[in-house]
Parts: sequence; structure tokens; C-alpha cells
Amino acid sequence: MTDSPGAIVIYDGECPFCSRYVRMLRLRETVGPVRLLDARDGGPEVEAALAEGLDLDEGMVLLMDGRYHHGDDCIHRLALLSTGSGAFNRLNAAIFRSERLSRLLYPLLRAGRNTVLALLGRQKINP
Repeated sequence: MTDSPGAIVIYDGECPFCSRYVRMLRLRETVGPVRLLDARDGGPEVEAALAEGLDLDEGMVLLMDGRYHHGDDCIHRLALLSTGSGAFNRLNAAIFRSERLSRLLYPLLRAGRNTVLALLGRQKINP
């Protein structure tokens, strides 16, 4: 865990959807510094998330204010924190600001990620 200000987002850098998603979000205006960490690179933050029992093949992680948000909770929180500027951020907010929609749609997003990784011949983070 970290006490640094801002937020840390741990994502799968080999997933084209995950990589683009975290880069398109506009969080810095609302939360300050944001560190984007590729889970495949490892490091203390990734190890800490794993020690919390979070499966990085099952979802991204947002670490903010000493709390871990994983999977559907992560994208819900990110939608609440992102700005409304840009078409992508407005669409993201419209869908994922709803906790219920986040919970319903996240398994579809995860299945899409897993399918794309398989089609690209890429392994999961923890095969």
C-alpha cells in the first residue's frame, strides 16, 4: 500500500483495450498525480495488490487513499473521478457511473479482454 497523494491504476499492458482505456481517462484534473502501472512489469504496488488477494487477470486495480478498488468497482470509481471532457470520458461516465451497470457490464469487458488476448497469442498475467 502507499500513502502517496493521487492514485495508482494497475492494468494489463498487453491488453490493447486496457492500455487505451487508462490512457484515455482524464483523472489528473480531479485526483492529482496518477501513476499507470503495467501489472506485467511487477513491482511493489503490483505485489501489494496480489497480497490483498486481487486477481489481476480478473480486473484492473485502482489504489487511492489507501483503498483498493478492483474490477467493476475500479471502473465505477474511475468513471466517478474522470472529467466530463471529451467524448470518451462522457460516454464512460454515462455508463460506468452507475454501480449496477458497472457490475453487469464488467464481466463482458473481461471476457472480451480474455478473447482478444487469446486471439493475439498473449498469455494472461498469471497463466
